[in-house]
Amino acid sequence: MQWFRRSLLTGFVVTVPLVVSVVALIWLFQLIDGFMGPFLVRWLGREVPGLGLLATITGMFVVGAVATNVLGRRLVDRVERYLMRVPVFKTIYTPVKQLILAFSPDNEYGFKRVVIVEDLERGFVLGFLTKEFALDRGRGTEHLMAIYVPTNHLYLGDIRIYPSRLASFPDISVQEGVRIFLTGGMAVADLVRARSQPASDGRLPEPR
Repeated sequence: MQWFRRSLLTGFVVTVPLVVSVVALIWLFQLIDGFMGPFLVRWLGREVPGLGLLATITGMFVVGAVATNVLGRRLVDRVERYLMRVPVFKTIYTPVKQLILAFSPDNEYGFKRVVIVEDLERGFVLGFLTKEFALDRGRGTEHLMAIYVPTNHLYLGDIRIYPSRLASFPDISVQEGVRIFLTGGMAVADLVRARSQPASDGRLPEPR
């Protein structure tokens, strides 16, 4: 009976993530393929599985190629400004764009690095560095950090402000940090090495 329970539990742990991943991929494929599929069926006169997905990827590539040059960037910015005047569109578009840009390595406003802060009340806090700034309260300048700490997967969380001296930078990339939060901490390595921010120039250590 013990062998049966252990085998059943192991089969559950192995099978469920595999089935969920496959179902999610199939659903995503059907969703994207169905977006352009009807238009291509009218144009070609017959249905070609996967052609809608290919057309969608091609469209995103063309938009990205256009947006990388100066004229294309201006055009995209102008279209975005017009669309932002629509109240409902602005409510949906702004948070979605900010969330997507947060994970972009080329975005200066995205997650900079994974940070560990030794909080005297909460213990060690793991989060993403989003901004470094200085605070002047009339008693000299304080160097602070804005750290985003997810509380529900990644799209909900708290913004906490800590002094820079309390922060340490572990050898964890942003992608690995995302995986840690999505797995509830199970993806943390057995040994994590961290170093404090250098005080000589006030700059972040270079990512590994």
